[in-house]
Amino acid sequence: MTAEAGVTRSRRRAGLVAAPVALAAVAAGIVLAGPDRGHPAVRPAVTGSAPVVRADLASTVQVSGALGYAGSTTIVNQLPGTAYTALPAPGAAIRRGQALYEVDGTAVTLFYGARPQWRALYAGVAPGPDVAQLDRNLIALGYGAGLTVSDAFTAATAYAVERWQAARGLPVTGTVPLGQVAYAPGPLRVTAVAPALGAPPQPGTSVLTATSTTPVVLAAVPVSQEYLVRAGDDVTVTLPDGVTTTPGVITAVSSVASAAAGSSGQAGGGTGPAPGEATVQLSIRLARPAAAGHLDQAPVTVSIVSARARGVLAVPVSALVALAGGGYAVEVVHGSGGHLVAVQTGLFSQTLVQVSGPGLAAGQRVEVPSS
Repeated sequence: MTAEAGVTRSRRRAGLVAAPVALAAVAAGIVLAGPDRGHPAVRPAVTGSAPVVRADLASTVQVSGALGYAGSTTIVNQLPGTAYTALPAPGAAIRRGQALYEVDGTAVTLFYGARPQWRALYAGVAPGPDVAQLDRNLIALGYGAGLTVSDAFTAATAYAVERWQAARGLPVTGTVPLGQVAYAPGPLRVTAVAPALGAPPQPGTSVLTATSTTPVVLAAVPVSQEYLVRAGDDVTVTLPDGVTTTPGVITAVSSVASAAAGSSGQAGGGTGPAPGEATVQLSIRLARPAAAGHLDQAPVTVSIVSARARGVLAVPVSALVALAGGGYAVEVVHGSGGHLVAVQTGLFSQTLVQVSGPGLAAGQRVEVPSS
């Protein structure tokens, strides 16, 4: 090391402020200034180094959310009778072809479809899309050999109904009485049951409410940060254990804002909603639904990308030296010595920060303070 270089290092070590203060200033965006603005700042002895890397960086905003399940369905009873003889428990998952509940010992079966059952179906009934909906379910359950989906209740439909009724232990009639099946868009997860076991059934009254079995995350984003999100964006969800993360995709952004009851989370480069601040709701589909387990209404944290920088030079945040004259530098290590390089900082991303400076290149090493 030359004598001049030695003087430079000596002046730097003599005139700087402590690293925790410098890093706090970096995190807060404060430029440190001392009595002598021509001198760089002091930090404790440096004992290690880290490489300058070329990387893709992302800055995130974090908001609070909750695990839930998509959709909402109400099952309405259409069967008369004396008593409900079987009812599902909240949390039960019911799929096509399975019993939803019983009236007088007769099961009401779940079929999939958008149209509720509104009439009995039998040979000679007027054609309609509800017949085609029945055909699709019989075929999906494996009872539709020779059956073609159509609006007409054919002999093949009647035969498929007979096969289904025999397999389910129902009276084999080849007709589907009103109320023998109930339609929902897909598999159901029961959330609440209205009647008590043994209660007299009333046609047209609600039996249960349910959601789909697909877990989703609902989160609230301040209106001031709504510009950061749109349907199709990728996010990262931190699950209730606070450690496990799983990717997700925003499926919907509400077009209606509502007032927040309180803060919804911390933000890297932003904050969650303040009390009373308007928010919009996000719906998020998990890329790995099984990661959610069977949790419902459990708190999660959603990380939303607020800024990206691709293919930029980056160093650990702890490598930054806050200069008394303003700005930042890093000390590039070479041999047994090193030299300061003034840098412009860009995006901060967790432990890394984007930097640029004269002569700075990927593969060089910079000094970092002891931990």
